[in-house]
Amino acid sequence: MILEMKVPSPGESIKEVEIATWLVKDGDYVEKDQAIAEVDSDKATLELPAEASGIITLKAEEGDAVAVGAVVCLIDTSAAKPSGDAPAAAVDPETSGPKAVVETVAPKAAPVAQTPSSAAEGHASPAARKILDEKNIAPTTISGTGKGGRITKEDAVNAVPSMGTPTGGSRGTERTKLSMLRRKVAERLVAAKNETAMLTTFNEVNMTPINLIRNEYKDAFKAKHGGVGLGYMSFFTKAVTRALQLYPDVNSMMDGDYKVAYDFCDISIAVSGPKGLMVPVVRNAENLTFRGVEAEIKRLALRARDGQITVDDMTGGTFTITNGGVFGSMLSTPIINPPQSGILGMHNIIERPIAVNGKVEIHPMMYVALSYDHRIIDGRESVGFLVAVKEALENPMELLMDNNPKKALEL
Repeated sequence: MILEMKVPSPGESIKEVEIATWLVKDGDYVEKDQAIAEVDSDKATLELPAEASGIITLKAEEGDAVAVGAVVCLIDTSAAKPSGDAPAAAVDPETSGPKAVVETVAPKAAPVAQTPSSAAEGHASPAARKILDEKNIAPTTISGTGKGGRITKEDAVNAVPSMGTPTGGSRGTERTKLSMLRRKVAERLVAAKNETAMLTTFNEVNMTPINLIRNEYKDAFKAKHGGVGLGYMSFFTKAVTRALQLYPDVNSMMDGDYKVAYDFCDISIAVSGPKGLMVPVVRNAENLTFRGVEAEIKRLALRARDGQITVDDMTGGTFTITNGGVFGSMLSTPIINPPQSGILGMHNIIERPIAVNGKVEIHPMMYVALSYDHRIIDGRESVGFLVAVKEALENPMELLMDNNPKKALEL
């Protein structure tokens, strides 16, 4: 009996996936529920388990875009398992994953002008000319493979701009196809820039009060809560949820001619995973304790690192926090995560001299940035929101812990 395996729907709005990696080869014997492929959607990477045991025949290549419901492989369930087969090797999530298709392009010699032998030679089709214009490549430098020397769209796609005359050393290039997730992220970022009235406001935070609390309680916190650390993210998340409740316009979105306001705070936390930027959501963060925030962020970060993040983990979100400081960023203008209206950017902590009560003191300082959609959030709300975040971070004992850090940290 031949079983047709079709692409399951990863989510309601997803119509197409991409075969990222086949974990088996054509003709292999597979066991039921064995992971046979990893597929990329525009939101997450998911494993495809075998629906039955038998000999598999692959019907799609790595990198192919496949519609949800389309057949991707056949399984001959009547085939007996070959004798002496070794058990299928376990997939190591640390090393497995989509393998980029890499094409090494050798350096090209400088083009030699030739006299056209026909009217078509050196002439680019409209689609090819558009691609060449985007690459800033002159059609006269391309040898067309079409009829009569015409430059085809494929010629234009494969064309490489001149990088000057080589003077020695390695000058190879690498073409790597972007994953569907990365392409979708790129589309959303460009859309956010083009479709919103994005503006960024800045402030700075004295991190001394938070550092004092962390230094005093972080060891007890970690011991009490099973290895969950007391990081900066719980303080920032709590400060943000407080500020969102004070300035609800920042916790709203545009829907055509309407404003949609939320009475809950689902905080998207931008994390860097092996497949690119991911933004899992901490649900109802306004109701979570410090321990609850830290535990949930740790859980989501581990799932992102191990490639186990799901569409549901990243669906929704009313506001985003991104921390470029972990990579050393001192200042940035984060891009809104649509359809949200605001995103808070954290940065690295640098000891700087500041004025305190008329005296110069050195304190650990962080610049913070709020990018917001000016169509729905006015300057008063945006600046007030960021000041409220700053106030809570500089006075966490009173504004975030009710002057009882042991109770707030559940110690």
